[in-house]
Amino acid sequence: MTLNIDTLSIYERLRKVNLDDAIAREFSQILKDSAESIIKQQKEELTTKQDLSEVKIDLIKWVAGMLVAQAAIVATLVKLL
Repeated sequence: MTLNIDTLSIYERLRKVNLDDAIAREFSQILKDSAESIIKQQKEELTTKQDLSEVKIDLIKWVAGMLVAQAAIVATLVKLL
């Protein structure tokens, strides 16, 4: 995901309201840096296909284990009766 922030447009809008040149430049750069930081943080928190496949494998293992355990319990109960 690429981030396209028009810092020039932000700068120009700040200059139209008579903000100092250096302050307008710095403010537009701060906005861009903040947005990039937020995007980076969200990318780290997103679930990937690899994560989903690992969860799927774990679920299959648990279900298979439970089926074996259930079959063993049923077999034991049948022998007792």
